[in-house]
Amino acid sequence: MNELLRELAPVPATAWALIETEARRTLKDMLAARKLVDFRGPLGWEVSAVGLGRAERLPDAPGSGVEARLRKVQPFVELRMPFDLKRDELEAIGRGAKDPDLDAVRQAARAGALAEDRAVFHGYGQAGIRGMMQASADATLTLSADYEAYPGVVAEALERLRERGVHGPYAIALGPRCYTGLTKTTKGGYPVIEHVRRLLDGPIVWAPAVNGAAVLSLRGGDFELTVGQDFSIGYLGHSQSMVRLYLQESFTFRALAPEAVVPLAYARPSEQPDT
Repeated sequence: MNELLRELAPVPATAWALIETEARRTLKDMLAARKLVDFRGPLGWEVSAVGLGRAERLPDAPGSGVEARLRKVQPFVELRMPFDLKRDELEAIGRGAKDPDLDAVRQAARAGALAEDRAVFHGYGQAGIRGMMQASADATLTLSADYEAYPGVVAEALERLRERGVHGPYAIALGPRCYTGLTKTTKGGYPVIEHVRRLLDGPIVWAPAVNGAAVLSLRGGDFELTVGQDFSIGYLGHSQSMVRLYLQESFTFRALAPEAVVPLAYARPSEQPDT
């Protein structure tokens, strides 16, 4: 028996497989940062922190002639997204139903993906995570509602990266408003997003958790997402009519080289997109 307690759940094996498939599909669609940063793990649920390679000298020595240093670590944060499924639906899957109601699974996966990406891009102070856009806030370029001007802003961001000695390939993470606006707006008969694409030698990534956008290098070694337990589904309890499950992960993020990203932000709070 492990910490997920799945063997105690009144869930048929066929239902587990379908639940995991739906969660995996949603996570693949929604997770943006994993397409852009270095991924380390999964290291396991029992791993609690990442060593920072640094130590702090302790003022009080434990004995004569002894020096003591305390190693510094960055702890993992645990995210848990509970959700409920009807037992009737789970039993229907066991009978071969092809249209079960698994909206709750997709909603939990969506919430978890957005939470991870918000931490990576914008930070999560209570968990000791400094997001990449937060770490490079002093290099932020301003976006406006004029989508035809976006290629110029992206070109400026690329120039800033090159001036810093940050080589490519270069990619861009687009928040929902940016992505929609660039796709719908045309310039010279082509969607503006295609003009942006021509400036890059890396991918354009739809990033629903991002406010604005971020232009960054994919050279590696700049941003590290470390995962203890990757997204996993566990069991909490059940009644005669419902089964309560949860989606869970543990992780932390480090912006090792903030100079490798240029944030693009809206000029006024009222222009910030919904996420």
